[in-house]
Order: sequence, then structure tokens, then C-alpha cells
Amino acid sequence: MTKRNKIIYWVATLWLSLGMTATGIVQVIKMKEEVDMMHHLGYPIYFLTLLGIWKILGVIAVLIPKFTLLKEWAYAGFFFAMSGAVFSHLASGDEVITLFGPVLLLVLTIVSWYFRPLERKLIAVQS
Repeated sequence: MTKRNKIIYWVATLWLSLGMTATGIVQVIKMKEEVDMMHHLGYPIYFLTLLGIWKILGVIAVLIPKFTLLKEWAYAGFFFAMSGAVFSHLASGDEVITLFGPVLLLVLTIVSWYFRPLERKLIAVQS
């Protein structure tokens, strides 16, 4: 892995981790703005706890060494959560600015996943 790719990976991964941790925490503690947004989007409030806990656990999985299969699941979860957020805002007729956060986290998820080092990738076992 080149030094450039390593820098891209770590910058994307650290920003992704910060974003997912921050949004996960505000979802777990059910900040008023998050509760209002869930009502607006038509989701039950318990969904905040579910999303928040999975985001925080996903960050841990992405950052710790080894456990490559778990990392794949975490990246997939981030992808589905953020693409679901984009779709939910679009379906609710929200302004384009509301897509900025989810789209940014979606892009960071893809960049982090794509540039991850070989030792953080799931490698098929050859028989």
C-alpha cells in the first residue's frame, strides 16, 4: 500500500469514525433534534437507540485490528444506514441541505472501505 493510499484511508476512516460516533451518541441519548427528525421521517423513536448503538459498535469494529469479516459488516451497515437516511430525507421532501451529512458519511464509508489496507480486508481462502 502506498503512503498516499494509507493517508487517504486514515483521513477518511477517522472522519467517518468521528461522524458515526457523534451521530451515534446523539441518537442514543435521544437529543430533541434527533427525536423531532425521527417523527418527521415517520420512524419510531426506539429506532434512534438501535441506530446509535450499531453506529458506535461499527466504529469500534472498523478501528480495531483484525476481525476482517466484522469490518465488512460494519462498512455494510454504515452504507445501508446512510443510504437509507438519504432516501428517507428525499422521500420526506426535505431540502437538499439535509442530505449533506448522510451523503458525506456515505462517501467517507466508501472511501475508507476502498482504501483499507490489505490486513483489514477480507481475503477469500484458496483451497
